[in-house]
Amino acid sequence: MSRRDLTSAQRTAAKLVGVAVVMASLSFAAVPFYDWFCRVTGYGGTALVATEAPAEILDQTIRIRFDASTAPGMPWEFKPVQRIMEVRIGETALAFYEAHNPSDRVVAGTASYNITPDAAGGYFSKIACFCFTEQVLQPGERVEMPVSFFVDPEIVKDREGKFVKEITLSYTFYETPLPEKQAALKPADAGKVN
Repeated sequence: MSRRDLTSAQRTAAKLVGVAVVMASLSFAAVPFYDWFCRVTGYGGTALVATEAPAEILDQTIRIRFDASTAPGMPWEFKPVQRIMEVRIGETALAFYEAHNPSDRVVAGTASYNITPDAAGGYFSKIACFCFTEQVLQPGERVEMPVSFFVDPEIVKDREGKFVKEITLSYTFYETPLPEKQAALKPADAGKVN
């Protein structure tokens, strides 16, 4: 192999390594970018977050179904307080989920959520939700957790959304590491955290 061929082969190899590094970097950036994109657009059944409800409330109603589950290994019992709710489009509604920690230890959890059908994701907005923060339950503790939401009136103008008659709001709770303050406590002191 001539010196010229060797230099050309080294440049080609360096370019291929560069392409591989760029591809690997993009694959790691894709997950947070996709999450951000879904939260901003409601794509893929991700609910939007709003600070207030719209001024317009339509006479048209839509049925909201509530679903709950826990990830494998999560010891909590988790369920919606109401299974179905009929709401006017644009109206702020309040629903509750119940969580119970039947275990003998403090357990922290975070809820992920999804909206189906996907066409409704961009029009289902939450004003307040237990899913926005980590939840910590003491042994034997049972709590009701609220979610305040509305369906944006713009759904009736969307080419797919206008056919949506029922929306399902699903949550799955995952166990997460305890906050440092609680993790540092002895088991007998765990219930005394303020």
